[in-house]
Amino acid sequence: MTSSSDRSQAVDVQEPKTYEVRTYGCQMNVHDSERLSGLLEGAGYVRAPEGADGDADVVVFNTCAVRENADNRLYGNLGRLAPMKTKRPGMQIAVGGCLAQKDRDTIVKRAPWVDVVFGTHNIGKLPVLLERARVQEEAQVEIAESLEAFPSTLPTRRESAYAAWVSISVGCNNTCTFCIVPALRGKEKDRRTGDILAEIEALVGEGVSEITLLGQNVNAYGSDIGDREAFSKLLRACGQIEGLERVRFTSPHPRDFTDDVIAAMAETPNVMPQLHMPMQSGSDPILKAMRRSYRQDRYLGIIEKVRAAIPHAAITTDIIVGFPGETEEDFEQTMHAVRQARFAQAFTFQYSKRPGTPAATMENQIPKEVVQARYERLVALQEEISWDENKEQVGRTLELMVAEGEGRKDGATHRLSGRAPDNRLVHFTKPDQDVRPGDVVTVEITYAAPHHLLAEGAVLDVRRTRAGDAWEKRNAAEASKPAGVMLGLPRIGAPEPLPVATGSGCGCD
Repeated sequence: MTSSSDRSQAVDVQEPKTYEVRTYGCQMNVHDSERLSGLLEGAGYVRAPEGADGDADVVVFNTCAVRENADNRLYGNLGRLAPMKTKRPGMQIAVGGCLAQKDRDTIVKRAPWVDVVFGTHNIGKLPVLLERARVQEEAQVEIAESLEAFPSTLPTRRESAYAAWVSISVGCNNTCTFCIVPALRGKEKDRRTGDILAEIEALVGEGVSEITLLGQNVNAYGSDIGDREAFSKLLRACGQIEGLERVRFTSPHPRDFTDDVIAAMAETPNVMPQLHMPMQSGSDPILKAMRRSYRQDRYLGIIEKVRAAIPHAAITTDIIVGFPGETEEDFEQTMHAVRQARFAQAFTFQYSKRPGTPAATMENQIPKEVVQARYERLVALQEEISWDENKEQVGRTLELMVAEGEGRKDGATHRLSGRAPDNRLVHFTKPDQDVRPGDVVTVEITYAAPHHLLAEGAVLDVRRTRAGDAWEKRNAAEASKPAGVMLGLPRIGAPEPLPVATGSGCGCD
């Protein structure tokens, strides 16, 4: 016979609500999406299976406004979800991120089936807005004009058990004519150094062995708190954290790249010999038109200093081709700078109008066919340099942190993949013993391609790590989760603050 309490419990049993977060844009958005996932899981949602493709109770778009056609991409995806939402009662769609901050008033007009629109400053409100939209049965649009709470105070579902992003600042004080990010992310706001270090120590305690410090202009850290050497001090402080094996940062700005930062990189053992520093153009007139506060000589001088202090450093960059007014002479100056800098890799972009930026209305917009031809020449040059630089790695013995999901062909080739200290991707022969993501292997490089290295011989050493233990524990926990039901309704509302404060970069730096 079933008791009344048993019947009451049976009524409360229900299928968990699922969610999917789709992320576009820079590392800042990737990190924000980890926060959004953490918020939703804190509210009782569970992550939809891989490949759900919109078949979830809540679909969140974390958008980017950097590209000219960003809105077309968003509305195309929203349009594909509209019939699915009609067939699935209770399904909700939310749009956040930079495009939501910019187009707050038009998203619901163009896509009236959207339930929630939120901005870059109030991501912590997502669960509340979803619940309010459900109860009131109407779209909720809430855009904060300034940061309500530093994102690091929000719960997180991190994508990796062994490597983590740590945000040290948000916003940007620069006025680059091609970039809309400062208008959408606001002025730079630095996080307290003690909070950053507390988060890193907590992450290391959970098994994380690699962290990447994030900021729109990461090395401008300190401008908000009045300390021009705050970033180099932070790097050195990271070197004192026991168990933290690798420290990276992205993306710095040449304007703020000072000698004390170079010294801290060279003298702090766990700061990796890697630097991603956007150049954008090698032409002084174009850099001036972009409102970049350095010129080619200054940029190449920084590269020279970094290589003198850290000979094996891998330096990567961002370059825009076809900025308004770019002449053939200007483009040749970019090619010259690339030859001089000898980047390990360059992320090259054809100039794309960002609506709302000064560059979008500049005269002398370059014809598409000219931009395409220059872009192809630059890519060909950089491919040649990347290959030559990678060939210099052949014969070297390197320690790799084993990575998850980095090698698309690993299953077919019976290899694993990992990242060298300088962040080069290395595919290596799978050893006989068990190796987990987060573990460290020692290999000898035998072959170089433009975008990766191979270690085809036997692995020289395997070091099992706490990071590998963390990956193994996380996977076991994921596998043991019940597939079906949970008791009670999902908990809705702002989560309780975490006991320890927990902690983004943009290619337009």
